Amino acid sequence: MGSRVGILLTNPPRHSKALRELIPLYTSLAAGFCLSFVCSTIGQDSQSPRQHAREELLNQSTAYQEPATSTSDKSNPAEKSQDTGTKKPDEKEEHQGGAFVVAPLPIVSPAIGSGIVPVLAYIFPLQIKGKSSPPSVIAATGLITNNGSRAFGFGADLYLKQARYELKAGYGRGNLDYDLYGPGFINGNLGLKLPLVQTGEVFFIKLLRNVGWSIYVGPRFFAGDSFITLNPRNGNLPPIPPDVGFSTNLRSLGFEVSRDSRKNRFYPVQGSVLDFTADFFANTIGSKYSFQPYRFTFNKYAAIGAKQVLAYNLYLCGTGGKPPFYGNCIYGTDNELRGYTAGRYLDRYMVATQLEYRLTLPWRFGLVGFVGVGGVAPGADSFRSRQLLPAGGTGIRFLLNKKYHVNLRTDFAWGKDNFTWSMGVGEAF
Repeated sequence: MGSRVGILLTNPPRHSKALRELIPLYTSLAAGFCLSFVCSTIGQDSQSPRQHAREELLNQSTAYQEPATSTSDKSNPAEKSQDTGTKKPDEKEEHQGGAFVVAPLPIVSPAIGSGIVPVLAYIFPLQIKGKSSPPSVIAATGLITNNGSRAFGFGADLYLKQARYELKAGYGRGNLDYDLYGPGFINGNLGLKLPLVQTGEVFFIKLLRNVGWSIYVGPRFFAGDSFITLNPRNGNLPPIPPDVGFSTNLRSLGFEVSRDSRKNRFYPVQGSVLDFTADFFANTIGSKYSFQPYRFTFNKYAAIGAKQVLAYNLYLCGTGGKPPFYGNCIYGTDNELRGYTAGRYLDRYMVATQLEYRLTLPWRFGLVGFVGVGGVAPGADSFRSRQLLPAGGTGIRFLLNKKYHVNLRTDFAWGKDNFTWSMGVGEAF
């Protein structure tokens, strides 16, 4: 599920799928800050046992290790001594015990200024009768920037009963200072900024069940409250949306359908992700606005040799009903696409696609290069080639945690009219 950091960050610290949740702004506080950096990168496939003799070799590895040839500690010693190959990080393996991930991430964002995003997470497998579910995560994070933005959040992503169920929940609270450019491609190009301050809190929870073939289906619930005010500045301003100056309550019920065939969500080298979410905000359940955001994500991964990976991402977004401005599809959030200030381009519909090349280097380092293109439009049939928003860039990776192959990510991206720099935990998608 995805959480996206809405109009908060140019490219929020994440992990991979960030939670890709609901409304971009609200989930930045709950799901985005709490879970997106790592929770959605968790595997959903059971891990097969490894030989005890391989543990030392695994701890010394900075890249790939060979899977064991037996599932018992009574393996043939001769086979152990001859097993000296290498293994890709998404080969199934049992992770005994947990591991902490600590990362005080700096942030330099055209949207909310410069500061720090402290991250603390604990990754662990839930053991049941000698078997382990995929790694679960509990996490806490925050935000402090020089423009006065402050936020904190915490949450959990738990895989229960050998991944038969996935339970994910998060809570966040904070105040955010950011600029709104107005809806559509034309307003984004004009460059007129509306300085806003938004305070609020959010809660999100979902429960999915594995119905077979790695397909998860289940309900979602979201609740958020916020108050938006104008932060006076000199200069020309775009039109002020009706949401400014009013307290807003949002409530939604929805559902999610996903299939994830990756064996390692932290650094996948094969497999794919299909994820569809639909959320229904309605007055009858306490929401001020009635609207329906729909999100579709497709990721595909292919290994090229032992240390190279090609990753492809397609993201589609559509919004029905009468949403607040932050309920639209917002370009530049959740790394869709890197190279754009989040909130500069937003509208009812959005499409983004990108291709990334990943290379593992010695001494825990890695290198990536990426290109992409997308756009926003008021209708599904209103996309125009002259309004496309291309992006490209490069990045550096550092293996932060060997046990689960969690990378520290730094990306440098160029969009249509600006440059962005971002850091995060986990791959961009």
